[in-house]
Amino acid sequence: MQDRTEIAGDPRFFARSGPQTLAAVVDAARGKAHPARLMLTGIAPLQTAGEGDVSFLDNRKYAAALERSRAAAVIVHPDMAARVPKDAVAIETPEPYAAWARVAALFHPPAPARPGIHPSACVAEDAVIDPSAEIGPFAVIESHAEIGPRCRIGPFAFIGTGTVIGQDCRIGPHVSVSHAFLGRRVYLYPGSRVGQEGFGFAVTDEGYLTVPQLGRVVIEDDVEVGANSTIDRGSLHDTVIGAGTRIDNLVQIGHNVRLGRGCVVVAQVGISGSTTIEDQVMLGGQAGLVGHLHIGRGARIGAQAGVISDVPAGASVAATPARPVKEYFRYLATLRRMVREDGERRSERNAAAQGGRETDTD
Repeated sequence: MQDRTEIAGDPRFFARSGPQTLAAVVDAARGKAHPARLMLTGIAPLQTAGEGDVSFLDNRKYAAALERSRAAAVIVHPDMAARVPKDAVAIETPEPYAAWARVAALFHPPAPARPGIHPSACVAEDAVIDPSAEIGPFAVIESHAEIGPRCRIGPFAFIGTGTVIGQDCRIGPHVSVSHAFLGRRVYLYPGSRVGQEGFGFAVTDEGYLTVPQLGRVVIEDDVEVGANSTIDRGSLHDTVIGAGTRIDNLVQIGHNVRLGRGCVVVAQVGISGSTTIEDQVMLGGQAGLVGHLHIGRGARIGAQAGVISDVPAGASVAATPARPVKEYFRYLATLRRMVREDGERRSERNAAAQGGRETDTD
């Protein structure tokens, strides 16, 4: 039986670089530390870090673990530097979690593309494949598709006719992409679907009449789309996903949706067609948005919220139907008070009734 000891960056699954000098780690973290001649070999959580490991603290809840940690270096906010053990180096930064992400990428960089087309892949003669791209086993690349430099197309992926994929993209196993233009450094996780027909039909006396979906999907630079998420192509306008947006697993984005830059869409969100979402909006898990809405820049939509009307910029809403968070909490507080007062009145009536029965018996 294989050793199941917990390992951050298990070498069976993750490539590792290094060892790295302390200076290189501090540079990657964009932090500062007292100079020291120190070689660091990997990363680990505070609880299991040992000699040669880098760790981090971003949540004061784990301050006790910091004080007990055996890490060689710890990334911390300057306010917590004094609590780093004396045998460890404090790497100070105002953004420890972002610093940790950069350091983790230093020790475990994404695997580079292995240039070439696997013999089992099916590639159209007129498809344009950059020589530095990797096309995995049983992938299908249709006519006039374009695959940019250093892209990785995973096993069983499907790239439809005319699709354009920019440089340094990663297309996971079993992904399908059609009717789409992808920018640079787009990552489509396994099983995601991009460019399929949207859910559009007309109601007639004879039944439902499917409306041709003649738009496209445009995904801008540095977007990630989670496993088994779906992005429908537009009906007439394009469906657009703005640069830097992060989409979690199991998300549905309908036709003609325009999702701004730097948005966060958490698992199981559903966005109906023709809704416009401005930049830096956050959508909590299982939130649902009806069609043809406008969500303003920087709005926050709570988990499981049901949004049926426009949300202004910077607003925070929750519940179903969605309402401003402060209003919702006042509603809950009022409801709890009413329930408590009703319970107290019931108790008083029951006590009075019980007292009356005892008097009759006497």
